[in-house]
Amino acid sequence: MQLRNLIILVFSQLISATGAIVFVTLGGIIGATLATDKAWATLPITMIVLASAMTAIPATMLMRKIGRAQGFATASLSAVVAVLIAALALWIESFPLFLIAGLLFGINLAFTQQYRYAAAESVDSKYVPRAISFVLVGAIGGALIGPEIAVRGQHWIAAVPYSGVMLALACLYALQSVLFLFLQKTRAETATPHADPGRTLVEIIKQPVFIVAVLGGTAGYGLMTLVMTATPLSMHINDGYTVEQVGYVIKYHVLGMYLPSLVSGFLIEKLGVVRMMFVGALALMATMIVGLQGQSVMHYWWALVILGIGWNFLYVGGTTMLTYSYSTSERFRAQGCNELFVFGTSATASLLAGTVMHVYGWNQLMWIPLPFLCIVCVALLLVRKDPLLIRNSSGAPAEDSA
Repeated sequence: MQLRNLIILVFSQLISATGAIVFVTLGGIIGATLATDKAWATLPITMIVLASAMTAIPATMLMRKIGRAQGFATASLSAVVAVLIAALALWIESFPLFLIAGLLFGINLAFTQQYRYAAAESVDSKYVPRAISFVLVGAIGGALIGPEIAVRGQHWIAAVPYSGVMLALACLYALQSVLFLFLQKTRAETATPHADPGRTLVEIIKQPVFIVAVLGGTAGYGLMTLVMTATPLSMHINDGYTVEQVGYVIKYHVLGMYLPSLVSGFLIEKLGVVRMMFVGALALMATMIVGLQGQSVMHYWWALVILGIGWNFLYVGGTTMLTYSYSTSERFRAQGCNELFVFGTSATASLLAGTVMHVYGWNQLMWIPLPFLCIVCVALLLVRKDPLLIRNSSGAPAEDSA
């Protein structure tokens, strides 16, 4: 086990989560201020997720060529440029420039999502669920720091609200790029290269375990993005709650996303990945029920906390299940395909959030997740006896697993 790698990835996850939370909290609010049509208020967030989807496969290919450490460090520098451009957009009140900042920020996010794979590749196969969940724990710090920066930093530069927040993020991402200089090569990177290049992507995709892993991760991330992106608009723009109240809800939502990482890896090892993903899908259904009960701050709070917990179980579970479906030589093509589906769906969800909120409102948005979650539950029931899952849950090492 490469402990140094896990520690660096935890701190890097903290910084990335801080930046992402700031953008989620403020992106729609700044967008509504800069855009001429409020229906496009969440477009900056959509640009982030769209760029992440478009960069998913190039990111995996780049890291295959230059390694995890250099790939992550380069992405951190792109985030520095992104937040500096965002600060400039605020100074000159340019919505198009803020969209460009979102695109550049999304490139970094595509690499950030690869932290969990780097963690999985740094440990023995039996510790993969634990390593994935451990790295996500770093985002707990981001959940505490991000909303504080968003709220307290809005007036750091009095003449241009929120520009001081962007400058603070630039410093954090610069520090992150330095941290990656100390990242060791992962276990997979130091392994002896195989003469066999592995199966084609089509052969990997055809596996039921791969399909369900991608389906669970895509549904969990997409639906979480939909609701989380809509929440600041619903609370601040429609219901008139303050930025401080929005930040309070988002902070506990992110804690709900990442605090379960303290135990989710162990629970997957003990109870099985299918059971934990099923619980995650049920939690997302519970989010709908709570969200339909009212729109007080506490209704939002409970809905977003439960949403975070459901996301964690589906995301950690889906990533763990995905690692069962490929060998070391196949890892980049499988991971790139998964990220493309996850972030393509998230981009669509973030754009839908602004449109649905503007045209229909919060209650109608709450019904959207139901059919997708039903599909996930049925798929999990169908795949639960797959030989790949049985072999990995029994503790037998998967052949050449990542």
